[in-house]
Amino acid sequence: MTSTSAQPKQRLIIAITGATGSVYGVRLLQVLQANPDVETHLLISEAGVLNLHQELDMKRKDVETFADVVHHVRDVGASIASGSFQSDGMVIAPCSMKTLASVAHGMSDNLITRAADVVLKERRRLILMVRETPFNLAHLRNMTAVTEMGGIIFPPLPGFYHRPQSIQEMVDHTVGRVLDMFTLPHELTPRWQGLKDSQ
Repeated sequence: MTSTSAQPKQRLIIAITGATGSVYGVRLLQVLQANPDVETHLLISEAGVLNLHQELDMKRKDVETFADVVHHVRDVGASIASGSFQSDGMVIAPCSMKTLASVAHGMSDNLITRAADVVLKERRRLILMVRETPFNLAHLRNMTAVTEMGGIIFPPLPGFYHRPQSIQEMVDHTVGRVLDMFTLPHELTPRWQGLKDSQ
């Protein structure tokens, strides 16, 4: 007799840092919470907590309710700090320029950047939703360095071809594109069907 086991959940690490755009991280967590096949591990930097309050009137504990597992940013001995902890990847949404620089230079100075370093060294998918404008040369070089290491630079730039009617629709379009990077199903935004007939 052979035994069957349930398909293991897909594990994603989600980090929210101090760049503007905390709505992306929160919305990503909300969507993933509704997917029973995904287990989320959440990290929020201290600056990220400030932005949650400033931009969304949310507290740390409000956002933590959307995650399966919560880690403190200073807990460098947490499970996700080791390559032996199996995950499918990590999304930093939004990603500050400080966090980008730390990842680009392998600083591992807190659990967010250590987890990102682990994801890179284990050849897993790392997505940085960098938020800054305009970029200076240091920003661009750091993005190049992360890309050369296998990371994906994913600025949350809105698309307009689907004619969004609200900020929520713009956010969902970007979050949907991130989910696509992990081949996770969603119905957040319509798929491109080609150009309409201009006649």
